[in-house]
Amino acid sequence: MGQWDNSIGVLLLGLFINTYLYGLVSFQFITYYNAGFKDPLWIKVMVVVLFIVDTAHAASCVYAAWDMCVTHYGDPSFLLIVTWIVPFTAVSTAFIAMISQSYLIHRLYMLTKNRILVAVALACSICACVAGFYSGTLVGVLGNVKYFDRLSVPVAVWLGSQTVADVIITISLITVLLRSRTGFRRTDTVINRLIRGAVQTGFFVSLFAMADLFGFLFDQSSNLYSVFAMPIGRIYTNTLMDTLNARVHLKTLGNAPLDLDSETNPTSIRLQNSSKLDTSQNPHTIHSVQVQQGSTSETSKSEKTLEKIYSNAEDVFAHAGSIA
Repeated sequence: MGQWDNSIGVLLLGLFINTYLYGLVSFQFITYYNAGFKDPLWIKVMVVVLFIVDTAHAASCVYAAWDMCVTHYGDPSFLLIVTWIVPFTAVSTAFIAMISQSYLIHRLYMLTKNRILVAVALACSICACVAGFYSGTLVGVLGNVKYFDRLSVPVAVWLGSQTVADVIITISLITVLLRSRTGFRRTDTVINRLIRGAVQTGFFVSLFAMADLFGFLFDQSSNLYSVFAMPIGRIYTNTLMDTLNARVHLKTLGNAPLDLDSETNPTSIRLQNSSKLDTSQNPHTIHSVQVQQGSTSETSKSEKTLEKIYSNAEDVFAHAGSIA
C-alpha cells in the first residue's frame, strides 16, 4: 500500500462516489422538471432547496480535492487540519436526511394515521438532525483530527437515530404494502414494484450510515469513514427524487395505467379502465359480456385496493429505488 492510501486515497474515493451520485441526482432533478407534475408549492420549494444544497456540497467536494492535492500538495500537516468542508458535510447531510425522512413520514401518517408510529419516527429524525448539526459545529470548533475522539458520542447519536428512523419508515411502508395485496396480477405488480423500491431505499441509506458510523468509531486513524460520509446526502436526495419521479414509470407498470399525479388531488389515484364493451360491432355478444364482467370485477377490486393504499396519502408509495 502507498503512503497516502488510508488518508488521501480513501478521501478521494469518497469524493469520486459523491460526484458520481450527484450526476444521478441531477438527472433526477431534470426528470422531475420535465415531467411537469402538478405538485403543490411546498414540494417544488423542497426540490429546489435540495438541488441548491446538493450542488453546493458537490462543488465544495471538488474544492476540497483541489485544496488537498494541489494547493497543499506534499504537506502532511494539512491532513491534520479540519477545514470547513468537514462541518459543512455533516450539517448538509443531516439537513437533507431530515427533509427526506420528514416527507416520507408525512406520507406514512396520511396513510396509516398511526400517531405513535409517526411520532417515534419523527423524533428519531429530529434527534439525528440536531446531533448532526452539533457534530458539525463541534468538529469545526475543535479544528484538528487529533480531537476526533470527542465526537464519538454525538456522531453515534446522529447516525444511530438516523438509521432507526429509516428502518421504521421502511418497515412500516413494506408492512402496509404487503397487507394491501389483492391477488390480482395488475394491482399486485404495482405493489410488488413499490415493495422492492422501499427495500432498496432503506437498505442503501442504512448501509452507508452504519458503515460511516463504524468507520468513524473504530478506525479514526484513517479517513475510511469519508468513503460513506461524503455521498450519503446524495443517496437521501436520490431516494426522495425517485419517490416523486417514479410516478411516470408506474403509470404503465403491469399493463395497469394509473393516474399518479396526485400531489394536488390525493384521491385521484386509481386504475384507469380503458376497455369498454361495444356490442354493436361484436357478433359474439354473450361471450364478450362474460369476459367484460370478469374484467370489470377485477378492475373494481383493484381500484378499491389502490385507493386504500393511496387515499389521502398523496401517492405515498410511488417510489422505487433507482440505486441498484
